[in-house]
Amino acid sequence: MNTLRINSFSIISFFLFSLLFSGIAIATEESPEATATRLQDRYDTIHSLTFDFVQTTKGQLTGRPRKGRGQAFFVKEGKGLDVPGKMRWNYSDPDKQVLVSDGINFSMYFDSLSQMIITPAKTLQHDLTYSFFTGAGNLLQDFTILPPDQQGDKTEQTKTIKIIPKAKHSQVASIHLWVTDESLIRRIEILDHFDTLTVLNFSDLKVNTLDPNDDDLMNKLFNFTPPDGTEIIKQ
Repeated sequence: MNTLRINSFSIISFFLFSLLFSGIAIATEESPEATATRLQDRYDTIHSLTFDFVQTTKGQLTGRPRKGRGQAFFVKEGKGLDVPGKMRWNYSDPDKQVLVSDGINFSMYFDSLSQMIITPAKTLQHDLTYSFFTGAGNLLQDFTILPPDQQGDKTEQTKTIKIIPKAKHSQVASIHLWVTDESLIRRIEILDHFDTLTVLNFSDLKVNTLDPNDDDLMNKLFNFTPPDGTEIIKQ
């Protein structure tokens, strides 16, 4: 499995994301803890999230920088919902990849290899980004909230915070989040223990546009049938 594929579901690589509207103006003196709190408070109110993404991975172990792009979908588990947390990442570039979890199974389809790997979805429970986006994790409980290593461009109208997993994590050393005045996460930088940096930039964020009770939509989005001839590997 190449580095891009590994990072795509390990981050799927955090975190993040949250990515939502609060309508609260950010004061320049807002503390990192206050930014994280309003982000979590707003995220607690949503049940679904979709966005376009551009992903870049670089580091000594990856060779030349790798770039991918696509679209992601999340449906969060939580009170009042009778469905488990679900997710799907569609990579359109550089190769077609589909990473999807229906809450029971987690499948990774790689078009260039004509291969799909299927594992139990419970293997994602320790994935920080998956647990947060699907409602099982909590930003303030799971991470230590810190100021950023360096301040970002103030013209971007974003607040940057650094978060570090409280429990030792095999793949994530630290994460930086860029949060807009409207409490949207527009950028995530994830650093692993080998100094490999994965950057995710988001656009076209849509909140609560997916109905968790629409069985046809849930089946269409969170189930994937690979093309004939695909090698299926169950782990």
